[in-house]
Amino acid sequence: MRSSAARILRAVAVAAAALCAVALCGCTGLTGSSRGSGSSNASTPPSAEQLSPTQVKEFQGKRLDSITAFRENSIKGPQYVDSNTYRLVVDGLVDSPRKYTYGEVITDFKAYRKVVQLDCVEGWSVRILWEGPLMRDILAASGVQPAAKTVIFHAADGYTTSFPVEYLTKNDRILAYLMNGLPLAPERGFPLMLVAEDKWGYKWCKWITRIELSGDANYRGYWEQRGYSNDGSRAKSFTGP
Repeated sequence: MRSSAARILRAVAVAAAALCAVALCGCTGLTGSSRGSGSSNASTPPSAEQLSPTQVKEFQGKRLDSITAFRENSIKGPQYVDSNTYRLVVDGLVDSPRKYTYGEVITDFKAYRKVVQLDCVEGWSVRILWEGPLMRDILAASGVQPAAKTVIFHAADGYTTSFPVEYLTKNDRILAYLMNGLPLAPERGFPLMLVAEDKWGYKWCKWITRIELSGDANYRGYWEQRGYSNDGSRAKSFTGP
């Protein structure tokens, strides 16, 4: 597990470096900065340049959509979270409030992977291989108090959504840090995104910074306050109670 976590953290660093290079150079190709200088020492081989990881395109016979096959529809645009200072808070009606670093989320919990389709109310869908710990394991580590009825997810941009406790404790629901084998991009919710299986896309909270256990069974999140279904079941209309 720890070696796998180390690879993930290295991949995050590589992805961050690649984004920086794009921002500085204005292109996605190799920089080739050591070529044509005429001053290289023939006895010293040039250092190898790290290539970005490649996303998985098929898993167990299932075709996967690209990690770029999403539409940007967040309330404040993509959020750029620093993995070094990031903390995931688990608090509220729990026995042991916790505050995890990004690395601890990866190393402290067993990871699971599953292909799950996200369906947006705008009419588009993507099928992605998600990987991360199970929400029920994260909640169990803090101890859910009997008075807790609702789990509220808070995002870096102020977005919120919620679920009954049982939805997350009695089902295998992934808190993803990888998609198609790659760390989530900032546009996709880095560092963590909830894979709210069987729910409409607005329930798939991105950029999660806090998981709050609440006794308020009637809590309404950002879109739910604006008329969207609080249940958010994909088998039902997204409008209504």
